[in-house]
Amino acid sequence: MTPTLETEPDCSGVLTDPAPAMTGPVASPRLTAERRPFGSIDRSTWDRLAAANPWATPFSRWAFHRAWWDAYGASAHEDTLTLCDGVHAEPVGIVPLMHRHVVEATDEATRSTIRHGPPVSLTAIDANCKVVFFGASYHADYATILTAPKDLVSAADALVGELANDPPPGGAAPWEVVDLRRLRTGDPSLDALAAAFKQRGAAQGWSVTTEQEEVCPVVTLAEGADFDAYLRTLSKKSRHEIRRKIRRAENAGELRLVESTDPAVDLEAFIDLHQRRWGDDGLFPPTPGGGASRLFVRRLFELTDDGMTRLMFLTVGGRRIAAGIHFETPERLFLYNAGTDPDTRDLSPGVVMVGRYIEWAIERGIRQIDFMRGAEPYKYDWGAVDEPVQRLLVRRPGV
Repeated sequence: MTPTLETEPDCSGVLTDPAPAMTGPVASPRLTAERRPFGSIDRSTWDRLAAANPWATPFSRWAFHRAWWDAYGASAHEDTLTLCDGVHAEPVGIVPLMHRHVVEATDEATRSTIRHGPPVSLTAIDANCKVVFFGASYHADYATILTAPKDLVSAADALVGELANDPPPGGAAPWEVVDLRRLRTGDPSLDALAAAFKQRGAAQGWSVTTEQEEVCPVVTLAEGADFDAYLRTLSKKSRHEIRRKIRRAENAGELRLVESTDPAVDLEAFIDLHQRRWGDDGLFPPTPGGGASRLFVRRLFELTDDGMTRLMFLTVGGRRIAAGIHFETPERLFLYNAGTDPDTRDLSPGVVMVGRYIEWAIERGIRQIDFMRGAEPYKYDWGAVDEPVQRLLVRRPGV
């Protein structure tokens, strides 16, 4: 059975109608939270509210969430909240939420689990708990509330007020854990949410904790610096190795980073390079999980109409030896996924492609290269500095 708002095989109860508007603690302006199906919120409203928060990233955009629900909707249940000021029907905020058990029946086949790079030590949750997550957070590297900064405190209060509604509308089983991940350190959404949960949780007996979930190493480029000037900021060893590997690749043929003009066609070449590099650990094996991953990336490119999602190929003498998918904003380039041809490992395609990505960013005035979650050592060879992401964990008594 495919979960929808009307069918929910792993949780008791259904959600058929929006929840009654519920007012949170005193805030200015006072906002109310209403549960609405994702599909009922138009794209322009969603992206307008995402753009209102300077801490939002491409992971907050409508296209990313639509692609995620299309591909992985069987692994979770919608709990999207819209926030209104009680007077105007037009939402002033959105909190993308979903709920699921820590382990769902489909997870083994689809690999629908929260992934990390190197092992991390986080508070464990019983696999049978009903947990509220940010929407799409199983495959997103960052998450936040979609609203203007001035409304964040009121938005957090309204969210917590709605979650305190017990039992939920429609007779659904109450949540046992709220596990909000991917909150960037410095994002005022984190402080607003933590304060709201602690204020309400004191009376409810909730346990509220914050812990570092992971790190996202980020390279910051000096304004006006070219690639050689950037390399001079690195350690002597890193600088020497990068230059040596780039020269070796250049000696093998013309070296280019080329953007695909037809991702719908070229995605198969990307998937092939990805699987050749990662094998059984790759995202696209011939399994139900691999099929979901294929659908997800295809939908990303079908739905993105603003150039934010890009597919690139590194070529040597016209031969594709590496490929990458990245998200791009005027301020930051997010390196999302990649693959390389193992038969060309002597040309160091991964290193060379990162170098070309940095040159691409410099040419466009982009000053930050985000390697995203995971503390893999190679990221620090490029001078990356950790930007932590946080986890806000709320548990009911006895959990």
